[in-house]
Amino acid sequence: MIDRIWFGGSRLFWLLLPLSWIYGLASLLIKLGYRLGWRKIYRFPVPVVVVGNLTAGGNGKTPVVLWLVEQLQRRGWRVGVVSRGYGGRAERYPLLLDDTTTSRQAGDEPVLIFQRTRAAVAVAPKRAQAVAALLERQPLDVIITDDGLQHHALARDIEWVVVDGHRRFGNGWWLPAGPMRERAGRLDSVSAVIVNGGDALPGEVPMRLVPGDAVNLTSGDTRPAGQLPAVVAMAGIGHPPRFFATLRALGVVAEREVPFGDHQAYRAEQLIPLALPHQTLLMTEKDAVKCHAFAQANWWYLPVNAQLPEQETSRLLAPIEQAIKTFGAKSGTIAAGLAADNDVTTRG
Repeated sequence: MIDRIWFGGSRLFWLLLPLSWIYGLASLLIKLGYRLGWRKIYRFPVPVVVVGNLTAGGNGKTPVVLWLVEQLQRRGWRVGVVSRGYGGRAERYPLLLDDTTTSRQAGDEPVLIFQRTRAAVAVAPKRAQAVAALLERQPLDVIITDDGLQHHALARDIEWVVVDGHRRFGNGWWLPAGPMRERAGRLDSVSAVIVNGGDALPGEVPMRLVPGDAVNLTSGDTRPAGQLPAVVAMAGIGHPPRFFATLRALGVVAEREVPFGDHQAYRAEQLIPLALPHQTLLMTEKDAVKCHAFAQANWWYLPVNAQLPEQETSRLLAPIEQAIKTFGAKSGTIAAGLAADNDVTTRG
């Protein structure tokens, strides 16, 4: 139903439009409050890179974060990642992730990023607290924030926006009548626009998601997805049809496709009946991080990686590396003890 409103011209759009005006006005007032110095903005002695989006729902943002973290790590930089931890509920914040942290505590994406990259990851509703906790624990060269484009309390030096190249911005309206958190004009002020699939416009960076071999949740064995027998596909992501389309492109003819809501919390009794012993339950990597504790031998996940044009990599990374070097020359060794508000400086 919501897709019909946002992308298909449902008449319910007109009923929701007044709420969109309220949403847009509230967003404008919040942003104005930070610009005028009425609200505190936290700045840290390392560059902060925001990877976000303008629309609600899945755009391929987390694969871009993974790509960026891995690229910087290969160049020898110490990378930290912060997130709001949407979908998780920890006993206290900020939460520093380790091997015992579950997605129920930290949310799906932070656990996935930590497990894949082994970078320092922290979550907190107030992202400045997460940054401070990371810097208190260890020296870092750069902070990547997974989402948070609209979280104006955290000063940032570089902003990337990820766009779904097939769906773009729908009807272009603010939530809830449209999919927009901010209007499309915001693209004019960001450092890079990365387009996931579809056709990139001039000045945008094309990106596609490239699947790897499927991985068994219990054994770790790998196998091309097209060789898995009797597949039942499931996905609890922002836009499940994208995952199902990826499987079809790999030659997987699923006997059934089961969509779940984004950040769905799974239970064993909920998933085990989906696939009989002779079938294969194939899910996304984001789903898999929530299922290891009760995974069955016939459960597999499909990892995907962001692939960007090689010629664009240096152009995207150069401003970040320059910022790292500039901050390093100014601040030297990062001192501990940034967790308290009094230790965080502000930018007007």
